Amino acid sequence: MLLGRHGRHAARRRVAGFTLIEVMVALAIVAMALAAGLRATQALAGNAERLEEVTAAQWCADNHLTELRLTKTFPGTGQAEFRCEQLGRAYLGRLVVRPAGFNPDFRQLQATVYREDGVALVTLTTLAYRLW
Repeated sequence: MLLGRHGRHAARRRVAGFTLIEVMVALAIVAMALAAGLRATQALAGNAERLEEVTAAQWCADNHLTELRLTKTFPGTGQAEFRCEQLGRAYLGRLVVRPAGFNPDFRQLQATVYREDGVALVTLTTLAYRLW
């Protein structure tokens, strides 16, 4: 079957290339995938920053409790404030000391570390005992 000049071009035009609708759908899919990837990247960056901040705060609390242990200080009950700097950030801390049960030779120490804006980041609790 012979087709004229116009018939051959019409057949070729249908086979070659994509329609505008197909291109627009493909672009929309790629845009959604890129947006989802960007959100995931931002979430990972935020989580890494939060983990760094909480880890530094935990070091502050642990250092303060360790200092009490190493100096063999048996703290009296009550509250005390302390400050700490880790990874270039300043933190505020509060040490709460309570009696631990019925034995007067034991104390419960609870160190809470806060950001400068007052948000609590970490709380560590331990027992201290009096050495004779």
